[in-house]
Amino acid sequence: MVGVRGPGQLWRCLVARFFFPAVMLSLWCLPLSAAAGSAIVLHPEQQFEFAEDYFDRGEYYRAIGEYERLIHFFPGDERVEIARYKIGLSYLKGERYQEAIEAFQDVIDTHGTSPFAIKAYLGISDANVRLKRYDEALLTLQDLIAVAPDQDIKDEGYYQCGWVYLEKGWWEEARGCFNNVSSGNRNKYRLRQLTEDLEKEKVLGHKDPTAAGMLAIIPGAGHLYCERYREAFISFLVNGALIFATYEAFDHDQNVLGGVIGLVEVGFYSGNIYSAVSSAHKFNRDEENRFLNYLKEHARVNLSLERPRDGGAVLISCRVVF
Repeated sequence: MVGVRGPGQLWRCLVARFFFPAVMLSLWCLPLSAAAGSAIVLHPEQQFEFAEDYFDRGEYYRAIGEYERLIHFFPGDERVEIARYKIGLSYLKGERYQEAIEAFQDVIDTHGTSPFAIKAYLGISDANVRLKRYDEALLTLQDLIAVAPDQDIKDEGYYQCGWVYLEKGWWEEARGCFNNVSSGNRNKYRLRQLTEDLEKEKVLGHKDPTAAGMLAIIPGAGHLYCERYREAFISFLVNGALIFATYEAFDHDQNVLGGVIGLVEVGFYSGNIYSAVSSAHKFNRDEENRFLNYLKEHARVNLSLERPRDGGAVLISCRVVF
């Protein structure tokens, strides 16, 4: 039979069962309340500035993460459009060109023909040029011209098309694109100076591949024509030595040896002609690349879209690259 507890025992029982657990629960919840009170509140403006800081410092992949955070938590904020655009620009500057194309395409799909969507077309074209996918770059610019809301943007598309054709070495097509730029914007793009410079392409020191191949009948002469003097000397020396060795073998009635050396010489002789023709093409490409680099440094005009940090209007300005 259980004895009746006294008042002291009853009090200790109540403390053990109810009071002590309540005190422990209060102590456990206190840090949580303090943590809740000191939680960081995310603001879209501060988040955008944080992403921009990474971008300005060249930490493009961290910037991408912060731009994406802004888009996720504040999908209705006015900075979302530029954040999407800056993601594409970050990939472009980080040399991840395929990801840049996809990000820029997202801007176009989401924002239609807004200022940053227009700039996204140019970004896609730029990324494709860097990937040497010139036809894709031209298709993107043609799409831009088709949807452009005003003549200024169409002219930018024509102008950039001209430069893509120059990258391909299609000089006449480039001239045609530059000629499509309206008269009101020709001064802005300095097309008079560019047209004069393009005329210099006609007097570049090109080498005729056919002439190089014909001259290569004399080993080394084709390379000499292409100003590849070391290759000319080696070709003349090797082919001359093999021809002489073949003659000596047959002259000493060593017909089998002469036949083997003769077959080797046929290979070297054919290679000499092929190499001379290739040298002519390479000489022409090198000349055109040097001339293209001169044009880029001398008179290329780029369109830049900037947005003030305070969320103001988009500014469109031109700058000349020297």
